[in-house]
Amino acid sequence: FACLLSLLLSTQAIAARAVMPSLIPLPANMQRLPGEFKLAADTPIIAGDARAREAAGYFTGYVARTRGIRLESRSTSRRHAITFAIDLAASANPEGYRLEVTPNGVTVMAPDARGLFYGAVTLAQLVDIGTSPTARMPSVRIEDAPRFPWRGLMLDSARHMQSVNDIKQLLDAMALHKLNTFHWHLTDDQGWRIEIPGYPKLTEIGGCRIPAGDTGIDPLTGRPKPYCGYYTQAQIRDIIRYAAQRHITVVPEIDIPGHAQAAVAAYPTLGNVTGPTHVSAEWGVHPYLFNADEDTFHFLESVLSEVIALFPGQYVHLGGDEAVKHQWQQSPRIQARMRELGIHSEAELQGYFVRRLGKFLHAHGRRLIGWDEILETELPADATVMSWRGIQGAVDAVRKGHDVVMSPSSDLYFDYLQTTSADEPPGRPATIGLQQVYAFEPMPPALSVSDSRHILGLQANVWTEHMRTFARVEHAVFPRIAAVAETGWTPKDRKDYAGFLSRLPAQLQRYRALGIDYAQTPFAVAVEAVPVGDRMARVTLSSPLSLGEIHYTTDGRTPTPASPRYRTPLALRMPVRLRTTAFADGVPLADPVTRRLDAASFLQRNDEALAMCSQGLMLRLEDDGPPTGTRAIYNVDIFNPCWQWTDAPLRGIAAVEVHAGRIPYLFQLDKDEVNRKFHPASTSSGELEIHAGCDGALLARVPLPPAPAADGFITLPAPLPEHADVQTLCLFFTGDTRPTMWVIDNVRLIPSGSHAAAERN
Repeated sequence: FACLLSLLLSTQAIAARAVMPSLIPLPANMQRLPGEFKLAADTPIIAGDARAREAAGYFTGYVARTRGIRLESRSTSRRHAITFAIDLAASANPEGYRLEVTPNGVTVMAPDARGLFYGAVTLAQLVDIGTSPTARMPSVRIEDAPRFPWRGLMLDSARHMQSVNDIKQLLDAMALHKLNTFHWHLTDDQGWRIEIPGYPKLTEIGGCRIPAGDTGIDPLTGRPKPYCGYYTQAQIRDIIRYAAQRHITVVPEIDIPGHAQAAVAAYPTLGNVTGPTHVSAEWGVHPYLFNADEDTFHFLESVLSEVIALFPGQYVHLGGDEAVKHQWQQSPRIQARMRELGIHSEAELQGYFVRRLGKFLHAHGRRLIGWDEILETELPADATVMSWRGIQGAVDAVRKGHDVVMSPSSDLYFDYLQTTSADEPPGRPATIGLQQVYAFEPMPPALSVSDSRHILGLQANVWTEHMRTFARVEHAVFPRIAAVAETGWTPKDRKDYAGFLSRLPAQLQRYRALGIDYAQTPFAVAVEAVPVGDRMARVTLSSPLSLGEIHYTTDGRTPTPASPRYRTPLALRMPVRLRTTAFADGVPLADPVTRRLDAASFLQRNDEALAMCSQGLMLRLEDDGPPTGTRAIYNVDIFNPCWQWTDAPLRGIAAVEVHAGRIPYLFQLDKDEVNRKFHPASTSSGELEIHAGCDGALLARVPLPPAPAADGFITLPAPLPEHADVQTLCLFFTGDTRPTMWVIDNVRLIPSGSHAAAERN
């Protein structure tokens, strides 16, 4: 009896310790059961009606794509089968479901097609990733429903467009994460992307811009080369239909009254200034506004009528953000119109726009949603606010009785970079890392329990100023969207960042199986090397997310789990080619990082390794050429372009060699224009200056050429005074940064007595 009891307790302990499935988002309730279900090509799929067949179709399509197993979904056999069924008792939430996997069969039940679809998504994630002809799913019992009804992602297609297939791929990925709202930003200063047949110039003119710099010139003809594109109504219907099949609602955004430059370029009578207007090729806050004429409102209502006919969803987004009022303030016609309407301020005029168009939407069975600036005046009662400038806008909106979607730029703007890695693409280097996204709590603590019902959920935003390729969109979105998904779906008390990280490697495998080009930088090993004399280097390796085991090689081979494992800092003899990768369960989390270390490598810094001299506005910017292919990327403070090398090893150094490029200055700064600084030039083309500290003595001054060389770069040797004893170098270029600015690519210290130093002296 004692032996049997011991065996029973041991079996129960093993079951309790059974590995829980790595699901994202984490279900509300999940219980691990003994055993597993084996899935093969002859596994019957039972789906009784159209809703069940839709869910089954998602599951079988996922299995075919990721595992190469093609399942028969029309079978009626119930032996060892997977069954999808509508059951009104399965959940009180239409997006909820109940799922059970046992060795003998699988059932997925939900009260609605939405819940059944999400049950199919969970079931798909239970399938192991591999190549065997039989897949396995752990036995589980899950009862699940989302925390919030709005779980969204916004894509900016106005600055840079994405193809229809790209957007469908993004919708597929949203479905994998149980996201249900696709906010589509279709109009802005840089482009009008939606076809409106009654106003063809919106896309013929407003859909095209001439990029600044070399990109805007055809290298063969020397003529302007426009960046053009828009979505036809047929394409939009196709995307909406594709999204609906994944239970994703598409919310279109037509921005008013600001961000209107593309529309005004197409139809100048819509604006407030005389003379031609072009579609902007710059980023930032622009001054163009719609005017308040009746003809303009007729135009806007005509556009919204087309939008309503195209998009069946409840919401239409009217923007309302960053509407700089200068043009209205300076326009006699607008001032007269305000007096006619009995409006006393330009802010009230914006409120008039929002209320009037909100009433138009309401009359046509739609609801207005806008950025939190729309709170500055009275809103229609059914207006919804998207809070992007922080949390206070959400609190103010709720206390006025409005629903809110949480989307603060501080935590959910995915054009901010994920890490400080030199391999990050262009964007805003102020980082929003995975842990910060996961930690965001959508429910403001200032709200009462009764008020909290107005918080619909959360949304991440992808602004594409710096994302000219879809690969960059994917880099920005993944894996951070997994954190958004878990916050939107999983109960607050079930969230756990450590648990999320432990489940993330399995999600990365799904990304790879689905062809999702997720960001490598959060998983790539960081290498920090310090010279020890002339022949040795002390190397510290780390994982940005502290995830997985780090393995390395020093012979140029690709690391494997059998390669030496990193545990403590390495002492390596130079020269050496170090390669390193982090692994989880034997699977690499990212591509290998390669670093060549020799004495010369410690005498050079690229721009990513240099600090900015001041805390202005640093951006990670792409060069304007070549027209196609890879371009250089630069870190630069556009308010004060000055680079700093702290603790530069200057003993025995005769000169500094600077490799620099030149890019267009592409920014509308509005009120921040006063923060832009530059050092006056002494000559017509300006100079490179190197100082001993940013407020220190001048060490070197080198004249700049009128233009870069044919490859777009210049190399500037700058001799240093003998016996220089400073340890910090500050480098900047004199002259105004407009219309073009010099930027540092890399800096190299030239030792005394070297051939290069002799040539340059």
